[in-house]
Amino acid sequence: MPAPSSADTKYLEVHGTKWRVVINVPRRLQGKLGTKLKRALGTDSLSEANRLKWDVVAEFKALIQKAQNPAMSKDAAIALARVKAMEEARRLSRQRLFALTTEERQRIDDRIEDRAEHLAGEPTGVGDMGIAEYEPERDALAMQFMAIAKNTETPIDFHHDKYMSMTSVKARTAADDNRAIKHLKAWCEAKGLPATLQSITKRAAVRFCDDLHELVGTRDPATLNKYVSRLSVYWAWLEGRHEVEFNVWRGRRFKKPMQTTDQKERPFTDKEMVALLAGPASQAMHDAMRVAALSGARLDAIVCLRVKDIQNNNFVFKPQKKEPGPRLCPIHPDLVEIISRRSEGKQEDDDIFPEWPGPKKEGSLRERSFKTSNQFTEYRRRVGVDDQKEGKRRSSINFHSFRRWFATKAEQADQPEHIIATVIGHKRNGITLGVYSGGPLLEQARRCVEAVKLPDLTSPG
Repeated sequence: MPAPSSADTKYLEVHGTKWRVVINVPRRLQGKLGTKLKRALGTDSLSEANRLKWDVVAEFKALIQKAQNPAMSKDAAIALARVKAMEEARRLSRQRLFALTTEERQRIDDRIEDRAEHLAGEPTGVGDMGIAEYEPERDALAMQFMAIAKNTETPIDFHHDKYMSMTSVKARTAADDNRAIKHLKAWCEAKGLPATLQSITKRAAVRFCDDLHELVGTRDPATLNKYVSRLSVYWAWLEGRHEVEFNVWRGRRFKKPMQTTDQKERPFTDKEMVALLAGPASQAMHDAMRVAALSGARLDAIVCLRVKDIQNNNFVFKPQKKEPGPRLCPIHPDLVEIISRRSEGKQEDDDIFPEWPGPKKEGSLRERSFKTSNQFTEYRRRVGVDDQKEGKRRSSINFHSFRRWFATKAEQADQPEHIIATVIGHKRNGITLGVYSGGPLLEQARRCVEAVKLPDLTSPG
C-alpha cells in the first residue's frame, strides 16, 4: 500500500527536531546559489511540513529559474515576480487565517500592506483628484496581492499547480483538468465575473453548466461531464484543504439520452469475428486481435506488453481505468505460440508489440495504442465489419468489442460472473488475483479463460 501524501518526504529533511525544505541547485548555478537551497518550516510534524512546503518549493524553483535566465525579458521578469508575489500572498493568508489574537492578525495585516506598497512601487504621478497614480501592471499586482493575502479574493487557478503536483493522473486527464480551468476562466470573463473561487457559487456553477456546451463546442454529455468531473475533483481537493466551503460541482452531471438496444456498443458476432480473424491483416494485427479476444484485455494494455510482463504462463497487464495496480490474466493455450514467437531472443524490457512504439512527439497526450486503434478501424471497415448508426459518431463495434465478445463467451460457457469480472479487470467486491502465480482464484481464472474458444475460421459463419 502506498504511503499517504502526509507521509511524503519529497523536498524535506529533518534538521535537529524540525523539518525544513531542501532543493538541490543545478551544478552550473552552484557558484551563484550554493549547492542546496534550504528553509526551515518551524514544525516537527511531517503532515504540517507537507502542507507548508509547497509555497517554499515554488519560491525556490522561481529563484532557480531566474538564475538560469538572468537576461530574461521584462514580461518574463514580471511573470516571475507575480508568481513569487502570489506565493507570498498565499503564505500570509495562511498565517492570517490561523492568527489566534487580534494583535497578531493586525501585525500580519501591516506586513501585507507594507508588501503591497513595495509591489506597487513609487507613484508615477498624481491624478485629477489628488490621488497618487502607479504603473498599471504593478498597481494591479499589488491589489491582487492584498486581496489574496487578506483572504478576500483567490484566483480560480491559484492552487491548481499545487493540486496537479499532488495528483497522479494520465497526461490526457491532466490536459482535461487544465482545459476545464481554462473554460471556467473564459466563462467568467465573458460574464464579467471575477475569476475567483469566491465568485463560483452554487448558482454560478449551474449557469456555467448551462453555457458549457458553447465553450466546448458540443452538447455531447460525455464530453461535458468530463470537464465538470475534473472541476469537481479539484474543488473536492480545495474543500479538503479548507480553501472553499463546499464543492459546488458535486452532483452536477449531464444526463445521457436513453439508448435503445441497437444503439449501444456491442460485442462482435461470430460471423464478424471470422471476417476479422481470417482477413488480410498484418501479422501484428492478427496477433493483437487474438490476444484481445482470448484475454478480454484493453488495447492499450496489450500494445504496452513487454517480455517481463509474461510470467509463469500469465500476462501481467498494466493498470487501466481505475484498476489499483497491475492485473494478472492467465494466457490462453491458443496464445502460447504467439507470445513465444514474439518473446524469442528479446530482453526483459523489450516490447511484445514493437510495431506500435507510441507517439514520437515529446509531450504527446495520445496513448501508445492510438495508431493501433486507427489501423484496426481501417482494417475492420475494409473487411466489411461495421455498424454505424445514423446520428452517432462512433460505430457500435470497435476494438473494445473483442473484450465484450470475450465476456459474452465466458458467460455462455457458464463461468461465474465474479470470475469473469476478475479476469477482465472490472470492479468487484473481495480479493483480486494480485500478482501471485498460484492459488485457487488463479486456477478459476485459468478455467474461465480456457472456456472461451475462437470461432471456426473455416466456417462461413
